[in-house]
Amino acid sequence: MKRLESIWTIDTDSSSSRHRRSWSPTPVSSHPRTTCLGASSRTNRTLLAGDFASIGKYKPQDATTNPSLILAASKKPEYAALIDQAVAYAKTKGGSSDDQVEEALDRLLVEFGKEILKIIPGKVSTEVDASLSFDTQGSVDKALKIIKLYGEEGIPKERILIKIASTWEGIKAAEILQRDHGINCNLTLMFSLVQAIGAAEAGAFLISPFVGRILDWYKASTKKEYKKEEDPGVASVKAIFNYYKKYGYATIVMGASFRNTGEITELAGCDYLTISPNLLEELMNSEEAVPQKLDASTASALDIERKTYINEESKYRFDFNEEQMAVEKLREGISKFAADAVTLKGLIKAKVEA
Repeated sequence: MKRLESIWTIDTDSSSSRHRRSWSPTPVSSHPRTTCLGASSRTNRTLLAGDFASIGKYKPQDATTNPSLILAASKKPEYAALIDQAVAYAKTKGGSSDDQVEEALDRLLVEFGKEILKIIPGKVSTEVDASLSFDTQGSVDKALKIIKLYGEEGIPKERILIKIASTWEGIKAAEILQRDHGINCNLTLMFSLVQAIGAAEAGAFLISPFVGRILDWYKASTKKEYKKEEDPGVASVKAIFNYYKKYGYATIVMGASFRNTGEITELAGCDYLTISPNLLEELMNSEEAVPQKLDASTASALDIERKTYINEESKYRFDFNEEQMAVEKLREGISKFAADAVTLKGLIKAKVEA
């Protein structure tokens, strides 16, 4: 039986050219001890990382961070030096303690990204503060500042993805950053086709639809257990993938936030898949075949209505509002990231004022 070699990404949320895709539909002959992930040198992994040890272990191509992961890492003694460096930098800028906290947080994000880029050959995603999720200009300004800080360290913008929540304002910020500044964006906290269409029209480099969080909502709402073939999170990513391929969008679809390996194997063929270390280990130890489930070549024949939102804000907001799950999960995700950023700022402020 044949299996498919895949190019995977790694995520802790259980979470080149822009036309490059990360699924390689190359048949690989089965072997008695070959895992379902394969062991080809072409395998490309991305790690959502708050832990440099994980990066070293899994040897990813790319990596991404967020305030929640950095908050967790900041409590470990091995990362104290990065926080101290960020605080020292902020103090050279002067201003009030609150001003210095903001400077230190931005610098800390870049310090983590810089260290990660010493290990990986590809890109690192750095997240804009979730408190700016409904502020287009604020998100643009913050992104430009992050890119400037990386530039001061000799890191070109081509190695950075700016990560922004998939609100209307975030999508418009991504449009400005991609179009006017050539800065690649990763639109995260995505739960609906409406968001995905807006992101593609904005020219976003990459989107992160959250498979597991969609499943969480439906399980809580319906009190039902879902088989992998009927998983609503899987169905959402399939719909996005097929829409993009049918209409020729270059935006990369990166499925994220998996709850089980069944969700992962049902999306075999997606551009990127982010896999948590525990699920990755499970897949690597499995001998089960992984047939390709998503195929860009067949999407053109599908009957999918084309829609546009990028210049029609009221239409976007109405259609997005019609999907209760997406509205609730987006709000929840923004609130969680924002709360973790506040906690992280509190830790930094204690050091600034010490």
